[in-house]
Amino acid sequence: MLLFCLLVVGLIGLLARAAYLQGMHNDFLQQEGEARYSRVVEMNADRGMIADRNGEVLAISSPVASVYVDPKILKITPVQLDQLVRLLEMDKGEVEKRIYREHGRFVYLKRQIVPEVAERIDALNIPGIALKTEFKRYYPEGEGAAHVVGFTDINDKGQEGVERGWNDVLTGKLGSRRVIKDNKGRIVEAVEKIRPPKPGQDVILSLDRRIQHIAHRELKSAVAVHRAKAGSIVVLDAQTGEILALTNFPVYNPNARSSITSNRIRNRALIDTFEPGSTLKPFPIATAIEIGHVNPDTVLQTSPGTFKVGRSTIRDVSNKGLLSVAEVIQVSSNVGTVKIALSLKPQTMWEMYSNVGFGMPIGTGFPGEANGSLRPYGQWRPIEQATMSFGHGISVSLMQLARAYTIFTTGGELKPVSLKKQVFPVMGQRVISSETAHAVSQMLEMATQTEGTAPLAQVNGYRVAGKTGTAHKLVDGKYAKNRYISSFVGYAPVSRPRLIIAVMLDEPSAGKYFGGAVAAPVFSQVMAGSLRILNVPHDALPANNGVNFSLASTADREG
Repeated sequence: MLLFCLLVVGLIGLLARAAYLQGMHNDFLQQEGEARYSRVVEMNADRGMIADRNGEVLAISSPVASVYVDPKILKITPVQLDQLVRLLEMDKGEVEKRIYREHGRFVYLKRQIVPEVAERIDALNIPGIALKTEFKRYYPEGEGAAHVVGFTDINDKGQEGVERGWNDVLTGKLGSRRVIKDNKGRIVEAVEKIRPPKPGQDVILSLDRRIQHIAHRELKSAVAVHRAKAGSIVVLDAQTGEILALTNFPVYNPNARSSITSNRIRNRALIDTFEPGSTLKPFPIATAIEIGHVNPDTVLQTSPGTFKVGRSTIRDVSNKGLLSVAEVIQVSSNVGTVKIALSLKPQTMWEMYSNVGFGMPIGTGFPGEANGSLRPYGQWRPIEQATMSFGHGISVSLMQLARAYTIFTTGGELKPVSLKKQVFPVMGQRVISSETAHAVSQMLEMATQTEGTAPLAQVNGYRVAGKTGTAHKLVDGKYAKNRYISSFVGYAPVSRPRLIIAVMLDEPSAGKYFGGAVAAPVFSQVMAGSLRILNVPHDALPANNGVNFSLASTADREG
């Protein structure tokens, strides 16, 4: 009876304990059990694609594998460890440091490895070593479009360019699912999808990959030939302001992370500023024509090639004598430009510069856009107004400069600049009348003819207009004697402008430095190739507008 009573008491105790555990602690115990085989894992979302205006891929994500370890369940033999180290191509000490950690259940060993290596690691069947699917960004154009597209870090977050500026749009939203894992940490069954991943949106840029390739090739060649420190080129649609091409040197390859340095990743065309020199002369002259101070035929005396402004002297490269306003642009006379500029009120000239976007953000959405520098007109002294008329004492980005020239290609309207493809017509802001724009356009066309400063900008079969710039470079607040910024901004065809191209070379050091000799030929090559790609009809007889490279000495007459 005693033994029977003891058995009954024990049985009652077991029943009570079972009821207590299954009734009072059921949820806790179930969670503890599931924790040993059930996991909630993230589901990666595809990052949006970046493409050019014709749908050509500029950036795309491809699935790759990353290797990780759960140190708590790791079981690895010395032989397997040696095999793993060889496949990962890592230091053995570093691998041991990660797999034998005391804390944490998830440690990356190596990320974004090639599929073949991932398969061989998986075949080792090491408990605690597993693979995770991630996405790696690939850039088909390599360095060709690097400064526009940018790149992402290893976590697929945009670091530069469009990848950074439009990161929120491109980035998808992670999903999650519940899975069952075996004792080796491998997923053996997907139980349920808790939240489906949401892929990022694609971004369609205004770039034309074909024009981008030509611009990149020609700028790279020019930087090498003229031994320039750096260079930039911008190609705009002359009617919509869309950026069809943009590239800089030095450059980097986003597919080769070892080439990425702070000096190479700078998008100089958008974030660097410089004094543009004579490329600014059309703007004060356009202002004077607009308010009726002068017309293209007004004659100015520029002898003896110098002009005193206070205690300072403005100089031309030679005594050009009597010049019409049109000829002032054609031969790039500093003296003639200054005389016209000083006939304007400082506020009037400042308003022109401000209205074409100098001193203001461009608004493309690109990270780090430069505003440039345009001081308030109330602070101008006469000599400062004089020098600003030919591009000294004011700083702009190359993109700002290219955009400003849209007032001459659209009949007087300033167009907004866009890095994204425009679907609908783009409205502009009127700055000057169409009559003034046409008059200045004729002057700029004269500058590319035989007697102008830029005959090397000519394009066979097309009428071309543009302006050269050669400016001493500011170094530590002073103008360096033998260091120059050489530039050219122009458009074609003049009869119905299709493209604007701005070129800048920083410190050419191979002997030539005038914009007409250094930057204008780059413009010519890129413009010729781009108009051919776009199938733009000729507006001039080839025999009347062919490039004569014997005119190189003419291009060196610029002041």
